[in-house]
Amino acid sequence: MIDLRSDTVTRPSDAMRLAMSRAEVGDDVYGDDPSVNLLEQEAAELSGKEAALFLPTGTQANLVALLTHCQRGEEYIVGQKAHNYLFEAGGAAVLGSIQPQPIDAAADGTLPLDVVASVIKPDDVHFARTKLLCIENTHNGKVLPLDYLQQAWVFTREKGLALHVDGARIMNAAVALNVPLSTLTQYCDTLTICLSKGLGAPIGSLLCGSAEYIKQARRWRKMVGGGMRQAGILAEAARYALLNNVERLREDHDNAQWLANALSAIGVEVMAPGAQTNMLFLKVPAHEAAQLGGWMKERGVLMSAGPVTRIVTHLDVSRSDLEKLVSLWKEFKQSINTQSSTTASKAIYG
Repeated sequence: MIDLRSDTVTRPSDAMRLAMSRAEVGDDVYGDDPSVNLLEQEAAELSGKEAALFLPTGTQANLVALLTHCQRGEEYIVGQKAHNYLFEAGGAAVLGSIQPQPIDAAADGTLPLDVVASVIKPDDVHFARTKLLCIENTHNGKVLPLDYLQQAWVFTREKGLALHVDGARIMNAAVALNVPLSTLTQYCDTLTICLSKGLGAPIGSLLCGSAEYIKQARRWRKMVGGGMRQAGILAEAARYALLNNVERLREDHDNAQWLANALSAIGVEVMAPGAQTNMLFLKVPAHEAAQLGGWMKERGVLMSAGPVTRIVTHLDVSRSDLEKLVSLWKEFKQSINTQSSTTASKAIYG
């Protein structure tokens, strides 16, 4: 199957599996796993932070980040469609009694700072204390501009807020801007890096921040069930991903851009701004959207089809796979047109 639903469907390469099989391991809860320790050290250096923490999932990494930043009854400001608000089962509210204050993102994926300022709560017993601003980079495949990151950093210093970046695809952002990761992460207190999306590891995320912050986060990780033992096998997959699979993200970006042009040429509506990274959003007429997913699946293509269809390129999707997709989509549109003509004829002639 050609799986275009998400870059989470990637599978470890043979080289990654070999690295995993050779991993030195120990008990990570005791701090004895050399592969985990090396990964955390390298991730801290890569992000320009003092320390890093290896967690099993991006959802747990974001949860631990919020629990470490905010106490019960405090608040974080976040995008209305951000992953750590909308798609993580309300964990911060349920498990941390942390209040989210969602706002709408701008068209470019940023959270407008004037709107952020307007929802910061005054120092009054009636309100939750606003402690944290969370932004997402990339957001629906959109790369947050460098000047915005700098402005958000200055803004949060002035307002007394911490700044956390959900960096599930932050490596895609760095590659798209052609800058080192630290150029982006100098403008935040903490960030997460997901390893199991475009980077191709089977599991894992990193939380990066100050040494004191990560010390507290390690306690929260244990509390929410993230204490791991011989996790070096997974850490070596993560190290392989960071060493070998970052620059190759350009291939995914190029493939997404190629696909945007190819689909547009056959009459598929590509939504603005097109493909900045490895995500493409398409506007599909309702009568086509109802049939598209099943029709493609029967022909070996998996996608999240709907009136807005998201396609995600990744290391397990080749240019030839995308050429096949375009050919199939053209065939699909022809079949839809034939159906419409037949229906119209029946209506006229009975």
